[in-house]
Amino acid sequence: MVYKLINAGILAIICEYVDALLGMGYGTTLTPLLIIVGFEPLQVVPAVLFGQLVGGMVGGIVHHRVGNIKLDFRQDVELKRRLKWLGYIPRSVDAKVVYMLVVCGVMGAVVAVMVAVNIPVKVLRTYIGVMVLCIGGLILVRKGGERLSWRRLIMMGFVSGFNKGISGGGYGPLVTGGQIVSGRGVKQAVGSTTMAEALICVVGFIGYLVMKGDICWKLAYATGVGSLIAGPLAAITVSKINVRGLRVGIGVATIILGVTMLVVTFR
Repeated sequence: MVYKLINAGILAIICEYVDALLGMGYGTTLTPLLIIVGFEPLQVVPAVLFGQLVGGMVGGIVHHRVGNIKLDFRQDVELKRRLKWLGYIPRSVDAKVVYMLVVCGVMGAVVAVMVAVNIPVKVLRTYIGVMVLCIGGLILVRKGGERLSWRRLIMMGFVSGFNKGISGGGYGPLVTGGQIVSGRGVKQAVGSTTMAEALICVVGFIGYLVMKGDICWKLAYATGVGSLIAGPLAAITVSKINVRGLRVGIGVATIILGVTMLVVTFR
C-alpha cells in the first residue's frame, strides 16, 4: 500500500505540473493512471478532485503572486453602482473571469446532469473531441492581442461545465483554449483556469464527502501533497516561459487531446 501511495504522489506531481503549466490534463491523465496502479475508481475520483483542489488553489495563488494573473475579489463598487442587477462582481478582470467560469461551469454541469441520459456516449465523445480539436487549431492559427469577448467566454464556460458534468472531462482544454481564442493573454488564461477548476473541484469533493462518506484519505493526501508541490512550481515556470512558446504548447496539447479522444471513440 505504501508503494502504491508513493507512486500516486509522484504521478500527482507530474500531472499537476502539466495541468498548471498548460491549463489542462490533470484529471484526464491522473484518473486512469491511478486505476492502473491498483486503486478502485470510487477511491480515485474523490482523491483526484481533492488533489486538484489543493494544487489548483495554491497554484492559483502563486500565479497571482508572480504576476501571471491579478486576483482581487473585493466588490467592484463602480460596476455594482451601474449594474445593480448583477449582484456580486469582483474587482479585477482576472477575478471576474474566474468568477464567471465558476458560475457558468456549475450551471453547465447542472444542465448536463438533466440531459445526460439522452445523449449516446459515442456522440458525446465525438462532439467533445471535435470541439477540443477545433479550439487547438484556432489557438495556433489566430494571432494574440484580440479584444476580450465576454460573450464568447461565457459560452465557453457554460459548455466546458456541461462537458465536465456529463463526461468528467473536456473542461481544461476548452476553458484554457476558449479564453485564448476569446482574446485573453496566454498566461492569464492558464492562471484563471487553474483557480477556476480548483473552485469547481471544491463542490465536487464536498458532494462525494456528503454522499459517499468513506473517502480513501490516504490516497487523497498522497494526491494532495503531490499537487501541492507541483502547483507553485508550474506557476513560476509560466511566469518565466516565452508567451509564444506557451501558446504553441497549449495549442499542440489541445489538438493531441482532441485527436486522442476521437481515436479512442472510433477504434
